[in-house]
Amino acid sequence: MNEVSHRRIKTNGIWVHIAEQGRGPLVLLLHGFPEIWYSWRHQISFLANHGYHVVAPDLRGYGDSDSPLSPSSYTFMHYVGDIIGLLDHLGEQQAFVVGHDVGAAIAWHLSLFRPERVKASINLGVAYFDRNPNVKLGESLIRTFGDGFYISQFQEPGRAERTFARYDYLTVIKKFLLITQTDHNLIAPPGMEIIDYLETPSRLPPWITEEELQVYADKFQESGFTGALNYYRALDLNLIPDLEVVMLDGHHYLQQEKHHQVSEEILSFLAKFPPE
Repeated sequence: MNEVSHRRIKTNGIWVHIAEQGRGPLVLLLHGFPEIWYSWRHQISFLANHGYHVVAPDLRGYGDSDSPLSPSSYTFMHYVGDIIGLLDHLGEQQAFVVGHDVGAAIAWHLSLFRPERVKASINLGVAYFDRNPNVKLGESLIRTFGDGFYISQFQEPGRAERTFARYDYLTVIKKFLLITQTDHNLIAPPGMEIIDYLETPSRLPPWITEEELQVYADKFQESGFTGALNYYRALDLNLIPDLEVVMLDGHHYLQQEKHHQVSEEILSFLAKFPPE
């Protein structure tokens, strides 16, 4: 089995970095915030060793992919266009799509907008929900959860970047990737910024190491956070039957914390679709 390889592909007017391994039916792994392809490191080799061609891109705005400046370049249509261009470049008509967090929201919309390109979809952390065309999602989140909600703060251009800058990149990554049980709802008290509210754990959980966290910190130090945050700033520019739900005991970053279980569940789902 070859090791994970890396390359950049021109798609939908931007360059997108992908990590890939294996041969067989295509499986796309779409990460969330604040992450990069590396969040799928456990699943990439696992699925490749079970006969799949696994591709994990850095989403636009993240890692080694391009980061357009305007928030208007981060709608679901843009992300879907990136994925369709990637499929075309790879010469694939369909793919299994696995998403987490932001990546899950993109996967749901890929299935909505271009269902003929999705063989099946598995999503972690963010369920599909209907949108009311008469309600702006960003504004409704502020009304419902207040200014302390992380998405409320992320929507204001420059706000999160300014507050993140009070900390080094590794600390910012730790505050989000290692969210504790007490602050998991990501709502800061009145007058407090979310990055100040989130705790920095004194001990790391067993599912991630200091060296692995540093991989994220190094990449965000290169790219900055603006591209990743622009997804949230484009929310108001975006206007399932037979869903199988699997509940796993854990926290938000399940594909790392419970990587064996997540990998097995993905493989079990993929096995339901016989080769064509």
